[in-house]
Amino acid sequence: MPEQHDLVIRAARALVDGRWGPAEVGVRDGRIVTVASGTGTGTAPGRGPTGAGGAEREVGTALVGARTVTLADDEVLVPGLVDTHVHVNEPGRTHWEGFASATRAAAAGGVTTLVDMPLNSIPPTTDVAALATKRACATPQVRVDVAFWGGAVPGNLGSLRALHDAGVLGFKAFLAPSGVDEFAHLGHADLDRALAEVAAFDGLLLVHAEDPAVLDAHATPGRQDYARFVGSRPDAAEVAAIERLVDGVRRTGARAHVLHLSSAAALPVLRAARAEGLPITVETCPHYLTISAEQVPEGGTQFKCCPPIRDAANQDALWRALLDGDVDVVVTDHSPSTPDLKAAGGGDFAQAWGGIAGLQTGLAAVWTEAARRGIGLERVLGWMSGGPARLAGLGAKGRIAVGADADLVAFAPDAERTVHAAELLHRNPVSAFDGRRLRGVVRGVWLRGEPVG
Repeated sequence: MPEQHDLVIRAARALVDGRWGPAEVGVRDGRIVTVASGTGTGTAPGRGPTGAGGAEREVGTALVGARTVTLADDEVLVPGLVDTHVHVNEPGRTHWEGFASATRAAAAGGVTTLVDMPLNSIPPTTDVAALATKRACATPQVRVDVAFWGGAVPGNLGSLRALHDAGVLGFKAFLAPSGVDEFAHLGHADLDRALAEVAAFDGLLLVHAEDPAVLDAHATPGRQDYARFVGSRPDAAEVAAIERLVDGVRRTGARAHVLHLSSAAALPVLRAARAEGLPITVETCPHYLTISAEQVPEGGTQFKCCPPIRDAANQDALWRALLDGDVDVVVTDHSPSTPDLKAAGGGDFAQAWGGIAGLQTGLAAVWTEAARRGIGLERVLGWMSGGPARLAGLGAKGRIAVGADADLVAFAPDAERTVHAAELLHRNPVSAFDGRRLRGVVRGVWLRGEPVG
């Protein structure tokens, strides 16, 4: 008699080893223990005559499970997303976002693992006690798996190893003011010291790369004009900061990761550094890939983020960089706040809080634009699932494979839905994607083999 699984999921199209095909996935004790090929053939999502996947298929029924799920004809089975850039904000600013609301929104968007940033919570995750506080807040509330980044600030340099040993996956640093007083940015000497420190234990430094001197030189009075806001945070700010980071990595050998790259002008610097063999990885975000400066209305502070959303030509260059492998991952930089902070100053970009809430909409937004550009869903999932899992060192995440966690998503790639900010599950009803018609709907989510409601 065939060996029984806790759960068997059958799909006419599943993404296994980067390829689409019929499959049965067997789960036991939260892990994938069997991946069996089904029968039939078909094209990848977005590649068939209607984008639905092509010819009819049958899925074999060799596996036996205490529970069995067969996906609908218009659904595909994919690994759960891993979002390594999420500001949950709890404790201290839970009215902006908290673990309960963030992880509900994450699951609804196909995210089964998120990594929480060390700010904007109070206290920030800059010492072991603060990490313990974060864990205590998170544990009874979360619906998806949560891990943590630590922070590197001037006041905790020299003690990063203790946070590393306590379980943070790496350290975030700002090279310009962060926007909150309790998380100070690193100056030139501080950056070199942080890089040398993490290099000593093969840690990872994640860097918000904007140069404060360039920002100061381009500061402008508050206005509702989005072009003026973009001009206050020019490409040169990212380029200068990334050049400084590259120099530091070259001197220390530290591993570094460039957060939320918005400016394609920095790509030549990054290409040269990587060609040199320097251990630098790069991320960008859904809002940079799917919204252009030309689409931001006067006073539209729901679109404000730092670094800013730039023009359509820049967006095209970021897509080319993804396809060429010059950018490694796509993560949301989910950074919500209350409606009053997002609308501060009556649409004044200088006064409004900068941050975009994208946990629930990230996959659909990127897939919508990728499909428009003729890019397959498998590439999107590589950037949003497998790639972030590798970045964070989460070897059991981001893939459908024997031994991996059974974090799985039933996704309908051709279904469409209009985003209504008030219906999203993160805490505050503000979204840069409000009113957008997006392609791709999450129909089911399993975390280590258990359904997430």
